[in-house]
Amino acid sequence: MRNLALSLALVIGLASSVLAEDAKPFSDAKEIDLVSLLPTPPANNSPQMQAELAEILTIQVTRTPEMAARAVADADEDVWRFADVIDNSKFTKENLPKFAAFFDRVVATEGAVVDPAKDFWKRPRPHLYSDLVKPIVPLSKSGAYPSGHTTVGTLMGIVLSNMVPEKRTALMARAWEYGHNRIVGGIHYASDVEAGRIAGTVIAETIRTHDDYKAEFEAAKEELRSVLALPHV
Repeated sequence: MRNLALSLALVIGLASSVLAEDAKPFSDAKEIDLVSLLPTPPANNSPQMQAELAEILTIQVTRTPEMAARAVADADEDVWRFADVIDNSKFTKENLPKFAAFFDRVVATEGAVVDPAKDFWKRPRPHLYSDLVKPIVPLSKSGAYPSGHTTVGTLMGIVLSNMVPEKRTALMARAWEYGHNRIVGGIHYASDVEAGRIAGTVIAETIRTHDDYKAEFEAAKEELRSVLALPHV
């Protein structure tokens, strides 16, 4: 019986992963051209890049175990990383199916918009530029600029803040930490994170004008506020 339960859990987990990967983005790089919107990243060997590398190396030897653990945990690109701000045991995928499906599309939008820009600039990750950098989060060979994690963290923070404005300050502080943790983790430069915050904000403001986004946002918001026992707004 235990083996059967484990097998079912695995199947359900795999099915959820497939559904998330198949989520349709609310926008793409044709509508939101980050190559035209963002400044060019610092050049290799430039004073700014050397300063940003020095920041990473300093954090690498000064970060606490708690900082490292937060950075590792924030490597997950999903809205449930905001659970510590929502602070409600009912804030789970199982309790919020409409909300979860909506945020699958939000997360998918980040990739659709950001990946072409990463490929255009092809900025090397810190550990690919310097052997002194030892990331503590999963490695990636994609371009560093802009930071996709920071983009999606900022995007999720803004969307969540629009659903739960009572917690806007804490949610946006958490979104900023989410991005900064890419520097703590040794996988991004500060300018990658700054560009990601700009990208996330632009994406949030663009997709909120789309009819399909408006409809799904309202349904997800109502479900979330109901589960959290918050008044209608």
